[in-house]
Amino acid sequence: MRSYRIAAIPGDGIGIEVIATGVKVLEACAEGEDFRLEFQHFDWGSDYYKRHGAMMPADGLELLRPFDAIYFGAVGAPDIPDHITLWGLRLAICQPFDQYANVRPTRLLPGIQSPLRGVTAKDLDWVIVRENSEGEYAGQGGRSHRGLPEEVATEVAIFTRAGVTRIMRFAFRLAQSRPRKLLTVVTKSNAQRNGLVMWDEIAAEVAREFPDVAWDKMLVDAMTVRMTMKPQSIDTVVATNLHADILSDLAAALAGSMGIAPTANLNPERVFPSMFEPIHGSAFDITGKGIANPIGTFWSGQMMLEHLGEKAAAGRLMGAIEAVTGDASLHCPDLGGKATTVKVTEAVCSQLRKRAAESRPASVHALVS
Repeated sequence: MRSYRIAAIPGDGIGIEVIATGVKVLEACAEGEDFRLEFQHFDWGSDYYKRHGAMMPADGLELLRPFDAIYFGAVGAPDIPDHITLWGLRLAICQPFDQYANVRPTRLLPGIQSPLRGVTAKDLDWVIVRENSEGEYAGQGGRSHRGLPEEVATEVAIFTRAGVTRIMRFAFRLAQSRPRKLLTVVTKSNAQRNGLVMWDEIAAEVAREFPDVAWDKMLVDAMTVRMTMKPQSIDTVVATNLHADILSDLAAALAGSMGIAPTANLNPERVFPSMFEPIHGSAFDITGKGIANPIGTFWSGQMMLEHLGEKAAAGRLMGAIEAVTGDASLHCPDLGGKATTVKVTEAVCSQLRKRAAESRPASVHALVS
């Protein structure tokens, strides 16, 4: 039997709630299969910081490195500055593990309406690829003359030929694998005349390697208009660390809610484990109320199964998710419903077991009955 070691890091806020339910759903998905998931939980996050002065231990990366994947919840707390929590945990994993391809699928799931009038599932089915290792979040810069009138703070965006080339190739390959074979390269090279001019030039160079992929280029501000006015014109998108971060949040809102949006932080070469997480954040305003939408976490788990090579199980999980979102009585408050986290989780688990039973051979059904 195949076995996968998964590091579960719930983190903060509703991350603790949704990772617990995500583990439950993934275990249900693995029932009766020829693989198993072995979860190990790590209590790193803001509470850990309050006890130890760090978001994770000094040897945290060495502890994580042997795992096949990381299942991450959220990071951030009201009483700790966000730059401490983000750089102390999530980015402290993403960058050293070279998870340079952040993949964020966005589509209208069954039963969910977009706030865009008249938009249907065939109009909104995107994948946004975010460069995840450098750019505006490279961590370069500093502050001097603190507290004085002449205080200076710099935040330097770093673009390397190696970093831009690899994310462009990843995005073009992804676009090539999708039916429409269409890629939009997002830029702001009219104003950022060094790093993003190089970004544009490398995009054109890489495009020559993929003659079957149609591609276009769009300024990031114009892209927000296109996403809202002509969603059907978009398929695969690649953008810088900051631009894709913003655009993917808009995409999630256009697809119905931040609560349903998944993310994969991939190290495509598999030198290090990849990390899978919902994008909704810690959401302390609803923490402990039992109403956090776990769908984004389940979908992130589905992406994790695909990454591990368990495509059949990933397909069953996606089918179970779609069956549940198709039932309005199972919508959490972020989707305008009244369902609880537990109710949605139980419904997805029930769907998984139903689908597993239906897929068994008739002889197995007879033995079970």
